[in-house]
Amino acid sequence: MSRPIYIWVIFAAAFAILLSAMGWVSATALRLERAQLEAQQKAAFEENIRLALWRMDSALSPLIVQESSRPYFTYNSFYAAERAYNRMFSELRPGEILVPSPLLAQTSTNVLLHFQFGPDGVLSSPQVPLGNKKELAENRYLTPAQIQTASARMAQLRQLVSPNALFAACATTLPREIGLTNNLLAGNTVYYNSQAAPPSQQVEQRKDLSQMQRNVAELQARSQSYQQAVNWGGQNGDNVLTRANVAEGMVKPIWFGDALVLARRVSVDGQSYIQGCWLDWTNIRSSLIASVKDLLPQAKLQPMKSDLPDPQARMLAALPVQLAPGPLALPVTPGFSPIRLALGLAWGCVILAAFAVAALLYGAVSLSERRGAFVSAVTHELRTPLTTFKMYSEMLAANMVPDESKRRHYLNTLCSEANRLSHLVENVLAYARLERGSARSRVERLTMGDLIERVKPRLLERATQVGLALVEDIDENVLQSYVHVDVAAVEQILFNLVDNACKYAAPSAAEKILHLEALSGGKYAMLRVRDHGQGISAEGVRRLFRPFSKSAHEAAHTAPGVGLGLALCRRLSRSMGGDLRFDASIKTGACFTLQLPLSVSNGPVPDSASLG
Repeated sequence: MSRPIYIWVIFAAAFAILLSAMGWVSATALRLERAQLEAQQKAAFEENIRLALWRMDSALSPLIVQESSRPYFTYNSFYAAERAYNRMFSELRPGEILVPSPLLAQTSTNVLLHFQFGPDGVLSSPQVPLGNKKELAENRYLTPAQIQTASARMAQLRQLVSPNALFAACATTLPREIGLTNNLLAGNTVYYNSQAAPPSQQVEQRKDLSQMQRNVAELQARSQSYQQAVNWGGQNGDNVLTRANVAEGMVKPIWFGDALVLARRVSVDGQSYIQGCWLDWTNIRSSLIASVKDLLPQAKLQPMKSDLPDPQARMLAALPVQLAPGPLALPVTPGFSPIRLALGLAWGCVILAAFAVAALLYGAVSLSERRGAFVSAVTHELRTPLTTFKMYSEMLAANMVPDESKRRHYLNTLCSEANRLSHLVENVLAYARLERGSARSRVERLTMGDLIERVKPRLLERATQVGLALVEDIDENVLQSYVHVDVAAVEQILFNLVDNACKYAAPSAAEKILHLEALSGGKYAMLRVRDHGQGISAEGVRRLFRPFSKSAHEAAHTAPGVGLGLALCRRLSRSMGGDLRFDASIKTGACFTLQLPLSVSNGPVPDSASLG
């Protein structure tokens, strides 16, 4: 592409596409992470519900088993012992001895009243004895206040419970749970097969169905455990009297309004009775909720008075009660997770890679631009001397310059232009060798005085060409110090500095003086070249040591050169362990300081060493 802007536009577009892809991947990964957290939390929530249901059913089992195992005759305040003997082992007549019922004076936090409906529908309670039995109970077993409280509860129960409804509810021999689970399964089938639901909701319906099937299976398991406990209690109850014409049904929990009763149907000599107890639902509910507070802090228990329960219901196996577990808390997004760490690393790598590519691209574009500018500058730099060479050589070859003085002037101009071209080619080749790392030099150990004497003639010659006086300002102590340098490289550096002063400072210098100073600077010996020209602008200072920084326009409107000399000088100085810097503290003219490493050893110096 001919214009760098196209390269940056393509890079920006590619980077935007990469960021979009990374954003989509990150959003998808975070969404999946949150979905996984929600699934885990929901699974833990369902497990807590399962444990809570088992815990509550287990807590209710002793109560249900105890009420199921009571013999039918204990629902009378006093019942007759049919077979009894006196101390002489004589058999007593049936009905001669009355035994107080265990329920007569029984107090329970979970049972308000034990009751019995006779075949004629008359309500009685073992806690409310009548006639002579009441007097006997008051003398030995109950207080009048207890009997009065039981009587009030029996009157309240008579208004809440209908005998006919009780007889009808206890007519079936099927366990309540079997009917409920069948209803649940039927409800699930209807719910799932509903074609009214749009396709987007069918997936959710399948998930709900799967959860309901698990709920049903869990309910069946708890129901079987409950039935086994009830059957075991009924078979092993403490029956005082066993008769072949007695049949006791299973207790069944039934709601009558806000009253929860446990009732069973009993047949004695062909007569049907309903026996049971009125449960204290308020106390039972508080106890059950407290038992699962650690699992479900916001749990509630709600009566289920419908034959067809909600398909989503979490029901107890022992009582017709639904567990409302409370809302599912939103998952807390962790600040640190493997997915977030991986995404952070991926984003960091993408950003670092983008910066690296941008830096590489910037360097490549800048280098391309500098090389283009260098080619233009070199072309212009070569065109002038080549034109001069061609014109003067043709004139001299054709004997068109008869004047000896002009001929000598033309020859001197040709020599000057040849030196100028030689200097340009020498700088370019030297910089190329440094770039490739193939530059070799001869490193010597010598005093600063010897070094200055060896490089001064060439500097003086160049300054004299433009009318500058080379003035030396040298500390005598510095002249005795030893340096470890390549003399040819030092000479090339100083010559470039003097040459720049001759080209840029000499035409406008207030004083035609060029200073060469030798200073001491810690572990370095310093040579400083200073002129009295117009100096260097701030923009020029920033580009001083950049290679090929001189454009074709600048080459055409300034002194000859391609902007390579100072970059080469700095590379040469650093290859010897020193440095070349522009001294901005000098306000009049331009000043450059060359730092040279002092020799710290008096031993022999190798003949050659690599500059790279």
